[in-house]
Amino acid sequence: MTQPLSTLKVLDFSTLLPGPYATMLMADMGAEVLRVVHPTKPDLTEALPPIINGMSALHAQLTGNKTALKLDLKQSEATERIKALILEYDIIVEQFRPGVMKSLGLDYDTLKALNPNLIYCSITGYGQTGPYADRAGHDINYLALSGIASYSGTQQHGPTLSGIQIADIAGGSHHAVMGILSAVIERHHTQKGQHIDISMTDCAFSMNVISGAPMLAGGATPGYQTELLNGGFFYDYYPTADGRYLSVGSLEPKFIQRLSHILDKPTLAQKSMNPTPEVQAQIKGTLKSIFLKKTLCEWREIFANEDVCVEPVLTLKEASEHPQLQARAMIREGKIGDKTVLQISQPIKFSH
Repeated sequence: MTQPLSTLKVLDFSTLLPGPYATMLMADMGAEVLRVVHPTKPDLTEALPPIINGMSALHAQLTGNKTALKLDLKQSEATERIKALILEYDIIVEQFRPGVMKSLGLDYDTLKALNPNLIYCSITGYGQTGPYADRAGHDINYLALSGIASYSGTQQHGPTLSGIQIADIAGGSHHAVMGILSAVIERHHTQKGQHIDISMTDCAFSMNVISGAPMLAGGATPGYQTELLNGGFFYDYYPTADGRYLSVGSLEPKFIQRLSHILDKPTLAQKSMNPTPEVQAQIKGTLKSIFLKKTLCEWREIFANEDVCVEPVLTLKEASEHPQLQARAMIREGKIGDKTVLQISQPIKFSH
């Protein structure tokens, strides 16, 4: 397996999800990651079930390709150990509130004086500056303040919770890795490191691009079920006879025309081009009544060989067993102690 980050050495001070997920991605791509952990205070992910051989499956996933160093950072000898390590581990990922690393004598300005090549990535909820810099938060709060939650949901029930942590992972983790690798490229040319300030709220706000760009240019503020992709059009989920769901994304003319033919509703394609809420509501009502007539299994057979952007909503277990994800090697074998377990694989594929 290609290991494109095998020359990078990362010192990881983070806990919970955003930082550990970011360094997990880097470790999976070959980086050497050394976790700095407190001798007695566990990471909260260590307590999440199932516990296998004394270790949480989630914690094992996040830390499997890393090594650990137990240090109490409030002790002066620990600070000196870190200062020695950064001559070798010249990338740092930390997730403390602003000012914490400075109070420990491990802030960027202090450490870059020892190693000018240091790349220092700070992941926080609101960033290193601004009136909310020291404020506590979680994924739900960042999505709320970024505006995403204001149009992700239904008119009847308001905002909806996502099954994954969007701001934490898509925001904090992925932008952290992107920032670090960008800094590595610049360091190659300048022989200088830099401090990377990742705000999960900033990252979440930046992902509003599809609705945000038109709104900022003078368009309407998006709301629940008012947009092309948030339930305002027939692009949506539809229940089946057995209480399961189908996803329908047949927006392009060729797809909706074929779907109309399959469902024996020839006028559906023509109506779908009409953006008025009344017509879209009619289309959604028609689709709902049709899809409720058969089970998910029956619809899967009907659409199995049809390229119309209609797919079943799978459970996580079903997704892990899907032939496409199996073919892409998205499930791997891992070890928790002497026990073999299945884990989610690195999604980025490399080849020469």
